[in-house]
Parts: sequence; C-alpha cells; structure tokens
Amino acid sequence: MAKKLSKEKSLKHATAIAAYLLIVWGFYRLMFKLPDEIEELIVKPLVWLLPVFVLLGREKLDLASIGITLKNLFPSVYFALGLGALFVIEAVILNYFKHGGLNFGANIGDSVLFLSLGLSFATAISEEITFRGYIFSRVWSATGNEWLANLTTNAVWTLIHVPWLLFVQRLGPGPLVINLLVTGAFGVGSAFVFARTRNIASSIFLHVLWAWPIILFR
Repeated sequence: MAKKLSKEKSLKHATAIAAYLLIVWGFYRLMFKLPDEIEELIVKPLVWLLPVFVLLGREKLDLASIGITLKNLFPSVYFALGLGALFVIEAVILNYFKHGGLNFGANIGDSVLFLSLGLSFATAISEEITFRGYIFSRVWSATGNEWLANLTTNAVWTLIHVPWLLFVQRLGPGPLVINLLVTGAFGVGSAFVFARTRNIASSIFLHVLWAWPIILFR
C-alpha cells in the first residue's frame, strides 16, 4: 500500500460508514422488503459498497487496503474452511433444535439450491468488503489493537442485523437473542481470519459457509 491514512482519518471514515449503515439500512429494513434477488444483487451493493468505494477513491488507496488482493489467497481458503466447518456444525445444531430433528431437506425442495448459494456469495461480498475490508481495517489501523477493533466493529455488525430480525423475521425475544449471539460469533471469527490473511476472500468464504446452511435449514 503506497499510502497510509492518518489514524484520525481512518477512524473518522470508519465511523461515518458505520453510522450511515445503521441509519440508512435500518430505515430501509423498516420501510421496505423487496425480493431477495433484488436486495442482494442491486440494493445492497448500492447502499453498502458504493459509499465504501467513494471513500476509497477520496483516500487514494488501492484495493489491497480493503483486502481485495491475490496475496494469501490459498491461506484464506484454508482458514475459511477450517473455521467454516464449525459454523456448518452450528447451523446443523440450530436446525436440530428448531425442527426437533435433523431436517436437512427443509428448503431444498422448495428453493433453488444454486440460487441460494449465489445469493449467499452476493451478500458476503457486499457485507464483508464493507465491514471487515473497510470498517474493521480502518479501526484496526487507527487503534493499533486487533481485538479492540474486532469487538468494536462486531458490535456495529451485530446491531445492523437487529432491524432485519425484528421487522423481516419478526423474532421474539428468545430467538432474537440467540440469532444475535450467533451473528456476533460469526463477526468475531470473520475479522479474525481477515486479520490473519489480509485477504477479504477469507471472510467471504467464511460468510458463505456460515450463511448458506442456515438458509437451507431454516
């Protein structure tokens, strides 16, 4: 990376994106519910990724500063597969308690398998570039403390899922808390693998391994 932001500017930009998403995406979830294909392929990239790349252009930093690079690509896959296996097991356990058994075919019959996988990748790209690639990396750079940056940005990551769980999934208090704990656990793991590889592919693959089984089994 040829240029490095000041700590003050890194924190300022990360805070701006986080506050923007909490307000704008929270309002969107309250007011709208479009088909998943439109939300994940069109709306989310516009709302989440566009501001990130606008700020990146103003910073005059390259794509590697948000983890878009070929460096450490294979270690990224290995890290994602290793930790992702734990999240797959987690999804199976959630499926077991929800359905009272291992209902592996819960959604395979009435949804397109590969469409769900494609949407998982689309969601992962938008969310991981924004949170781990941009927000986490800027907070980490500003604080110099990986775990402080991890836990701080993960708090925002968890909060931003509250409107979806409340207004779209309409969960009660118990399921809401469980889902937030699961979401938070994933957020910590995603930032952890990104910090090891500095390649956003690790977080994207991990996100898919976390989200896809939950989509299939829910």
